[in-house]
Amino acid sequence: MEPFRKLTGIALPFDEANVDTNQLCPTRFNKVPIDDPTYPRILFHDRRFHPGGSEKPDFILNREPYREAKIIVADRNWGGGSSRESAVYALMAFGIRSVIASGFGDIHFNNSLKNGLLPVRLPRETVVHLRAQLHDELGSEISVDLESQTVTGPDGAEYSFDIPPISKKCLLLGLDDIGRTQNHNDEIGEFKRRYFEEVSFLP
Repeated sequence: MEPFRKLTGIALPFDEANVDTNQLCPTRFNKVPIDDPTYPRILFHDRRFHPGGSEKPDFILNREPYREAKIIVADRNWGGGSSRESAVYALMAFGIRSVIASGFGDIHFNNSLKNGLLPVRLPRETVVHLRAQLHDELGSEISVDLESQTVTGPDGAEYSFDIPPISKKCLLLGLDDIGRTQNHNDEIGEFKRRYFEEVSFLP
């Protein structure tokens, strides 16, 4: 997993509430391999593309400068709905590494943390203010600093956010659940050795 420390990039204002995981990754794409070169097209696929595959020019992800966005500033209840991890994969394949919102679907929030995408909860009035700035000046950048747990808006104002300590550590180190377990290989090996010395399965 790629570590997350500090990210500064173009932020995309997404004004809708209740964006669910089926919009982020429609069900029929759930089993597409992550390394498939078409994976970046999965994000909001049915809203971004016509049935024949051509882009819908009015959709925000199809407009400049948001094709290069690294951060989404959303509304409330981002990522509600089903538990599909593919919604996180679709965001990251497009290039998104952080979503700022006033609320998240719980499972999507945890899936994001476990896959290297940083979900940031801020008060609703704050995300509304940030989106207004992004609309006023297209291509504005936002900084998300995990170490200091701060978001810096286009106007330079800073906002603090909370994150579970173990999730923060794993993101900073680039450790997913498997990586966390492998960090304890020596202790696991020693436990197995002692266990099989002390417990016999033979009659």
